[in-house]
Amino acid sequence: MGNKSSKVFLIKTTRRNIGISKLMEKLSLNKFNNDEIAIKANFNSADPFPASTHIDTLEAIIKGLKDAGVGGITFAERSGMGNTRKVLETMGVLNLSNELDFNVIVLDDEPKENWVKIDGKNNHWLKGFYIHKLFLDTKRVIQTCCLKTHRFGGHFTLSLKNSVGLVAKRLPGGIYNYMAELHMSPNQRKMIAEINKHYNVDFVIMDAIKAFLNKGPETGKIAEPNLLLASNDRVAIDAVGVAILRNYGVETSIAKGPIFDLSQIKRAAELNIGVKSPDEIELVPLNDETEEGIKNIKKILYE
Repeated sequence: MGNKSSKVFLIKTTRRNIGISKLMEKLSLNKFNNDEIAIKANFNSADPFPASTHIDTLEAIIKGLKDAGVGGITFAERSGMGNTRKVLETMGVLNLSNELDFNVIVLDDEPKENWVKIDGKNNHWLKGFYIHKLFLDTKRVIQTCCLKTHRFGGHFTLSLKNSVGLVAKRLPGGIYNYMAELHMSPNQRKMIAEINKHYNVDFVIMDAIKAFLNKGPETGKIAEPNLLLASNDRVAIDAVGVAILRNYGVETSIAKGPIFDLSQIKRAAELNIGVKSPDEIELVPLNDETEEGIKNIKKILYE
């Protein structure tokens, strides 16, 4: 490994509070002291994990940040399948925000002035797109995603695809549907990657205790890898996520071919969002149980 390598930490466990605490110990949270934090999770619908972020995962992350002495924490979300506020209420996010004292922004309700235009230059978006300013203005951005396939053209929905939920479906007062464009475009997977070029992420925690091996994003055949992962590199963690899906017998088109030739990952690597090859990924197991599966994941990354 050279200096360009990105670490992906993995721990095999079903105990989210313990596993996430161990992952966060590796993420140098001391540098976040007093910083404002924006969090993007995966509440695309009100369907249970792994369709949506497990509430225990969100709770463990927020408690870990508070223990590290961060400043204010703001959670923001836009659900693609359902009314966002109702989804967040059903899934327990609004109650958790009261318990743990963090802010919640329902992106569907945000006024026009809180959206920042990204033009269509050098990307595959016909009219560009809009990102909520929270993710551009806040000093630290953290993501937590699930591990699952996506039958509506994304092929898989991990950290790169999770960024779609911070883009406006429609600009308030406007009629153009950016999500309709995305989902009808033959360039959908490239467009997903291109969102990620325009905002930074300090780290991602992926909850792969369960995964969908087909269909997705809200339902599918379940596998139980019993893994939690963390990285500051969205491309690296997504590549490892795809390798895990393959290791458990994923039943979609992402089952074959070089992982770095998959459109989301290839385009993200071209845009310097993260690593460009498996050679730049360093897998770091955090317990003995994880060691056993690392060899298979490494092998699959190079297939």
